[in-house]
Amino acid sequence: MPTVDAPPRTPPTPLARTSPAALALTLTGRSLRLSRRNTDALITALAMPVMLLLVFVYFFGGAINTGTEYVTYVVPGVLLLCAGFGSANTAVAVTEDLRGGIIDRFRSLDIGGTPILTGHVLASTTRNLVATSLVLCLALAIGFRPTPTPAGALAALALLVVYVLALSWLSATVGLLARSAEAAGGFTFFVSFLPYPSSAFVPTQTMPSWLRAFSDHQPVTPVIDSLRGLLLNQPVRHTPWIALAWCAGILTMSAALSATLFARRTSS
Repeated sequence: MPTVDAPPRTPPTPLARTSPAALALTLTGRSLRLSRRNTDALITALAMPVMLLLVFVYFFGGAINTGTEYVTYVVPGVLLLCAGFGSANTAVAVTEDLRGGIIDRFRSLDIGGTPILTGHVLASTTRNLVATSLVLCLALAIGFRPTPTPAGALAALALLVVYVLALSWLSATVGLLARSAEAAGGFTFFVSFLPYPSSAFVPTQTMPSWLRAFSDHQPVTPVIDSLRGLLLNQPVRHTPWIALAWCAGILTMSAALSATLFARRTSS
C-alpha cells in the first residue's frame, strides 16, 4: 500500500520576526485578562470614581459656589481622578511582573522592553476609558449637561486619552523604580492627591495666594480647564496647548526614563 507523505508543517513564526506592535497588542490582552481576574482591584478602579462623584456632588456641592451647577463644574476633575486611580495600578502591575519573573521569561523569548511596557500602558488606557464612560453615564443621570461642539467633543476625548497615556507611562516608570508592590502602590496616593490642589473642585481664585500659585502652574489644572471649556463650549484660548505640552513632556520623559530603567532592572 503506497504511503502518502504528510504535508510539511509550517514552522511557527519566531518572536524575533514578530512586529513590536503585534507583541504590544498581545501583551495588552494579557494585562487586560489579568485585570479581569483581579476582581478586587477592578471593582475599586471602577467604583471609586463613581463614589467620589456622588460624594462631591451631594455632600459638598450645596456648600460650594462655582457660579454654575456644581455637577457641571466638578465632572472634569472627577474624570482626572478616575484616570489617576486607574493609571496608578500600572505601577503595581509592572513591579509584580519584575518580582514574579515573568519579564525574565519574556526576555528569554526575545521580547524587548518597549512592547512589554506598551502592553501595560495600553491596558491602563483601556481600563480608564471604561471607568470614564461609567462616570460620564452617572454624571448625565444626575444632571451633567455638556454642550460641546463635535470638534470640541473630539478634542476633549483626545486630550483625556493623551493625559491617561502620559500618566500611565509615568506609572510604569514608577513600577520599574519600586522594589515592592506596596511601594508602587504608594504612587496611587500622589496621583490621586494631585487634582485636589487644582481647579478640579473649587476655583483657584478662592485659594490662598501661595496655594493658588502652585495650583495655576501644575499640570492637572490646564487639563481640567481645557476639558471643562471644551465640554461646556466655553472659550479655552491657549489652555489646551499648555495641557498638551505638559502631557507631551511627561510622556517623553517617562518613555525615555523607563527604557533606561528597564535595561538596568533586567540586565542583572
